[in-house]
Amino acid sequence: MASFLRYWGPVCGYAGIIFYLSAQAHPEEHVPFVMHFSDKVLHAVEYAVFGALCYRALCGSGHAAWRQQAIPVAILLASLYGVSDEVHQAFVPFRDANWLDWVADTIGATIGVTVMDRVFSLRPVGSIPEALR
Repeated sequence: MASFLRYWGPVCGYAGIIFYLSAQAHPEEHVPFVMHFSDKVLHAVEYAVFGALCYRALCGSGHAAWRQQAIPVAILLASLYGVSDEVHQAFVPFRDANWLDWVADTIGATIGVTVMDRVFSLRPVGSIPEALR
């Protein structure tokens, strides 16, 4: 259970933050800097972090098959969460669902997963403490 929480706890926590902010009719009141950036850039950055966390969790799992397929599975998980986020926003007053936001989410997840994979591959296998993977 401790291993599960170490790897999947950050994923679940971050998903909760995304859900909370998506439930706000005016998220800019809670995170004022969002008004300075494009909506699509914010989606991409938000899901780059989420994709990287999913990739880390899959690589840290005890299942060899999950580690071998970590890149496409992490992108798929983040993308599917992006779909659920857009559906959720369709029911929030003053918010709407937008398929282009989902595209930005998926692109961001792909970037985050790719960057995390590169970071992991730049170092010798034994150099990254297992707790960080």
